[in-house]
Amino acid sequence: MPARGQRGFTGIKYFRITGKSGGKQVYQREPAVQKANEHAAGFLAARIAQIEKLAGIFDRPPLILAPYDAELFGHWWFEGPRFLESFIRKAAFDQKDFCLTTPSEYLATHPTQQTIEPAASSWGDKGHLEVWIDKNNSWIYTHLHVAAQRMTGLANAHKDDSSEATNRVLKQLARELLLAQSSDWAFLMRTGTAREYATKRTIDHLTRFNKLHDQFAAGQLDEKFLADCEWRDNLFPNLNWRYYCSGGL
Repeated sequence: MPARGQRGFTGIKYFRITGKSGGKQVYQREPAVQKANEHAAGFLAARIAQIEKLAGIFDRPPLILAPYDAELFGHWWFEGPRFLESFIRKAAFDQKDFCLTTPSEYLATHPTQQTIEPAASSWGDKGHLEVWIDKNNSWIYTHLHVAAQRMTGLANAHKDDSSEATNRVLKQLARELLLAQSSDWAFLMRTGTAREYATKRTIDHLTRFNKLHDQFAAGQLDEKFLADCEWRDNLFPNLNWRYYCSGGL
């Protein structure tokens, strides 16, 4: 917390979202939860109606994919996690029209499917990719593409190498690449809300990637530097770097 006498954001929100005008109403947990449950019930009913309509058209059970930016559930919508919980419980126990599944599970039982190529689109402004490719952030993509190509090159060259040292390096390279490719950095560069931070994160991950790549390729790996990278960026402990091989696993 800030020093005494200074105001600071605690994360606790006292008022409801009641429009842009003044005189905000006090947040009340019970009606908010009730509304989230009502939204979950409405979403469930809409999916059942959608499935009933599609069932008369398809020659197999229809699969509905509803992708959302999970971070928004709780960030912009405080009761978002409650909505998800309520919907999942209702889908599992309150209806028999469909079951929750994953694309992999569905394909295991229906392996033959028509392939399509979705049109390029996004949830960003105007519905396409302008937010992530403009004068404020387009510079990152040349570096990201080169890094991805270098990652594939190393993965191909060492796909049959099962040594612990190679596994550590390739896993860390994949981590740094994924972190550098995070779309949030380009988004923040465009909006300007945290441009310096987003730029620094992108450069830092690419710098660590390139330094680690060059050391490994030259056979001059700095163990201390690798350990430091693993300490700084230690997500995805089970990441399989062989997915970067040409053609996948």
